[in-house]
Amino acid sequence: MEHRHVAILGNGSWATALAKIVMQNEPCINWFIRREEVIDAFREKGKNPDYLRNVQFDTSRIDFSSDINRVIEASDILILAIPSPYVKLTLNRIEHSLDDKTIISAVKGMIPDENQIVTDYLHEHFGMSYDRLAVVAGPCHAEEIALDRLSYLTIGCEKRDYACELAKLFETSFVHTTPSTDVVGLEYSSVMKNIYAIAAGMCQSLRYGDNFQAVLISNALQEIQRFLSAAAPKARDISASGYLGDVLVTAYSKFSRNRQFGQMTGMGYSVKAAQLEMQMIAEGYYGTNCIHIANERLHVSLPIVDAMYRILYQQESPTMVIQELTTQLQ
Repeated sequence: MEHRHVAILGNGSWATALAKIVMQNEPCINWFIRREEVIDAFREKGKNPDYLRNVQFDTSRIDFSSDINRVIEASDILILAIPSPYVKLTLNRIEHSLDDKTIISAVKGMIPDENQIVTDYLHEHFGMSYDRLAVVAGPCHAEEIALDRLSYLTIGCEKRDYACELAKLFETSFVHTTPSTDVVGLEYSSVMKNIYAIAAGMCQSLRYGDNFQAVLISNALQEIQRFLSAAAPKARDISASGYLGDVLVTAYSKFSRNRQFGQMTGMGYSVKAAQLEMQMIAEGYYGTNCIHIANERLHVSLPIVDAMYRILYQQESPTMVIQELTTQLQ
C-alpha cells in the first residue's frame, strides 16, 4: 500500500467526487476518461467540464488518459465509477491482465445484460480473486462531497484487514469510513435502495404524505433484509449507515437522481422521456429489472420492487399500482 498507484475509471459526478476524496490522501492519481475533448477541457479549466464544476483540481497531479489499458498498466488500485449500463462495454476494452490489481467498485447497480453484481462479474469474466475486490457504499451524494459536507462511507472487502487499509484511501476531514466484510450485502443493498428512491419520488408526485413515505421506507428495509438473507446469508446489521443510511439519503435527498426519476414517472412521464430530460442515469430503473430477475429464483416477498417493475417495465398505471401497494404495506 505504501507505493500504490490509484486510478479512477469514469467521468461522472460520483467518479469526480471520489477523485476529490482520494486526492486528499494521494500525491497523484491516474484517471481514465473516455473522451479526449473532455480531458482537454479538464486540463484547460482545472475542473470537470461536465460534472461538479465547482470542484477545482490540481491537474498537475493527475495523469489523464482515454486509453483504459494504459491507465490499468500504470495503476495498482482501480476505482470503478461508471454507470452500470456502461460497465460491461468499458471493461470489454481491457486487454491488460488484472491479476495483480485491486478493483474497488463504486458502481451502485448490476450489470444489466449479465444480471450480476459487479464483483461477481469481475470474478467470473476476468478471473479476479474475491479478496482483491472491494466496494464503496453508504449515504454519500457527490454534490455534498463537492461542498465538503460531512459524509460517511463503508468500504467492503472479504478480508477485513484489507478493507481497513483500503478505507484509508477515502478517510478525510469530511469523510469518515467504516470497514466491512459484507461485500455482496452492500452491493445488493446499493442496488435496491435506488429502486426504493424511485418509489419514494413516485409517491411524492402522487401526493402521498410523509406518514406514508415513512411506512414505505420501513417496508423497503424489511424487503432488503429478506432479500439479503436469501441471496447472501450472513450476520449483518442493516440499520448501519451502509444499508439504512444509504436508503434514507437516496429516498429523501434533493440530490437523488433516482428520486427525481420517480417524481417524473409519477407525474406521467414515460421512462424514455424522463431519462432524456434528466440527462443522467437513474440506476434504479435498471436495478428494478435485475432484482426482479434475481428474485425469480429466490422467491422473496418484495411488493415494492414488484410494484416498480409493473410500472417501469409493464407500463401499468402508477396511480393504480401504488394504490394497490398501500394495502400490502404495514
